[in-house]
Amino acid sequence: MGIKWDEILITGDPIILGSQIAILLTSLGIIGGITYLKKWNWLWREWITTVDHKRIGIMYIVAAVLMFFRGGMDGLMMKAQTSRPEMSFLDAQHYNEVFTAHGVIMILFMAMPFLIGLMNVVIPLQIGARDVAFPQLNALSFWLFFSGAMLFNIAFVVGGAPDAGWTSYFPLAGKEFSPGIGNNYYAISLQIAGLGTLMTGINFIVTILKMRTKGMTLMRMPMFTWTTLITSVIIVAAFPIFTVALALMTFDRLYGTHFFTVAAGGSDMLWANLFWLWGHPEVYIVILPAFGMFSEIISTFSRKQLYGYKSMVVSIVAIAVLSMLVWVHHFYTMGSGALVNSFFSITTMMIAVPTGVKMFNWLFTMRKGRIKMTTAMLWSLAFVPNFVIGGVTGVMLAMGAADYQYHNTLFLVAHFHYVLIPGVVFAVFAGLYYWWPKMFGFMLNEKLGKWHFWLFVIGFNVTFMPMFFLGLNGAVRRAYTFSAESGFAPLFLLSAIGSVILAAGFAVFCYNIYWSIRYADRNISSDPWDARTLEWATASPVQHYNFAKLPEVKSLDVFWYMKKNNEGLTLKDEEIEEIHMPSNSGLPFLMCVAFGIVGFFLIFEWHLLAAISAVLIIAGLIYRSFDYNDGYHIHKDEIKKTESAWRKMEGKVNNHVS
Repeated sequence: MGIKWDEILITGDPIILGSQIAILLTSLGIIGGITYLKKWNWLWREWITTVDHKRIGIMYIVAAVLMFFRGGMDGLMMKAQTSRPEMSFLDAQHYNEVFTAHGVIMILFMAMPFLIGLMNVVIPLQIGARDVAFPQLNALSFWLFFSGAMLFNIAFVVGGAPDAGWTSYFPLAGKEFSPGIGNNYYAISLQIAGLGTLMTGINFIVTILKMRTKGMTLMRMPMFTWTTLITSVIIVAAFPIFTVALALMTFDRLYGTHFFTVAAGGSDMLWANLFWLWGHPEVYIVILPAFGMFSEIISTFSRKQLYGYKSMVVSIVAIAVLSMLVWVHHFYTMGSGALVNSFFSITTMMIAVPTGVKMFNWLFTMRKGRIKMTTAMLWSLAFVPNFVIGGVTGVMLAMGAADYQYHNTLFLVAHFHYVLIPGVVFAVFAGLYYWWPKMFGFMLNEKLGKWHFWLFVIGFNVTFMPMFFLGLNGAVRRAYTFSAESGFAPLFLLSAIGSVILAAGFAVFCYNIYWSIRYADRNISSDPWDARTLEWATASPVQHYNFAKLPEVKSLDVFWYMKKNNEGLTLKDEEIEEIHMPSNSGLPFLMCVAFGIVGFFLIFEWHLLAAISAVLIIAGLIYRSFDYNDGYHIHKDEIKKTESAWRKMEGKVNNHVS
């Protein structure tokens, strides 16, 4: 491409210059702080090389919170730009870059790691396992995600950011219309992160099918475990499609092929089909685990077993099947024809049926329940009406004829935010408040949690409800400005004000984490919510081996009945045996570095350097093939000491028998 070394850093834009300075100062501050506290060895030993599913889950969640901040800042910049007619805060090119980054980061680098992080923490505990099936592969999954995320996030200060939208449609994303390297970042970084996600899907399928504790049949699994299993199946079905699409995109951009170039015999619609064959199942990849979280939380705080458990399972499977049969509704307007549009219109409307079944299941679970209004429960309650708005407008968009009017307007933007924010963001906040004590041994502040809840929910509705009316009045999406004569200004300004309220809610959440780390009571029960599933039958925070004795499951909501019948809550000395655990490994992190180096060179089209660096990846794979480390054993005395520390403390689990 002829890129010179002195052209790598982006210059000339004050916002980007400020970002570069902030990144430099933050990096120096982190390095200096770790060095001053002499924590490098601790960081390497306890976190970077860990294969413990709980610590990997926490790292996913930390990354997701940071990406939420980054993606949220992009959203605020877009709202600032459209807050007034003919605003010049961002020019058209910068707006396109911010718009693209916001979509990619929020879906792939915020929602996905948030959900996968909670899955990592909770699922092995819910099924009574000591870890996932492939611990080192689990670590590699995280580090590949992290490598892809970091590559994508440096794009706007190094080389130039992607600017073709989060869907990166051709021909706009091709070399003809986007000759810079920005969209190379999209192709390469998403490839690397996607490999990690695919490995996660495989890992959880094997974990759930093969590592459930004695007595836990499929129909005794908690609903979050069920949704994780089905989500993992969709990941394995859909992500290879995206991998192929990104590979073809890489060949087009880096090596001059023409898979998507119409003038050279390719097809831009091939990209659209491949993208949405992955992209619409991706919506359910992030929604289904959220449904599982809401099921656990609503059941716990309603003090009732989940209503219609079997119908919930059938609904999840139905959604998974239908998720692969609806992708063409994303391009009704691209000339597929009436017959094709009608088929996909019907399948899209059909998916509302199993989703509606789940809504009634949650409502009937709460009916006559003794509901406790915790912060986690408030998020679950707010989810129902807000998600229904997203669902109903989705049915409107499912009709091909109507979609011709709605498709390119802000009505569509409002719809998918009403699906993804209540369906994912509300869920991860609810899950974080609910499972936080299990991860860290103390609770998030409930008073601050309620401030977070009300500010965020009010801000969300004030931000996105006006977009429905703007869209119906003809305001188009993807536009960086509008005229005063359009009459759109009052609703755009109201939406911008809502985004500030929403951001204030997120700020309270971040302050809640800080406050709770410093001041929250550490002397809490291992079961503070009087919960129903097995993750609460062990210490908080959970010891690295999870269970001293693997539990036996005799019913659904097994922990609830263990407490009710006072069975299986105690541990006798003769029941303690040595436990085998996997050893830590630095290889996944080193593979992350190798993938990052190769990816960076490919993005800048320095092919020789990329090929030489690829030797590092091959060397890592060879090293792993000859790694015969079989792990280590935890001695009985250590287990006794660990168990006595939490089983004899005030508020022990036995005291929660109602």
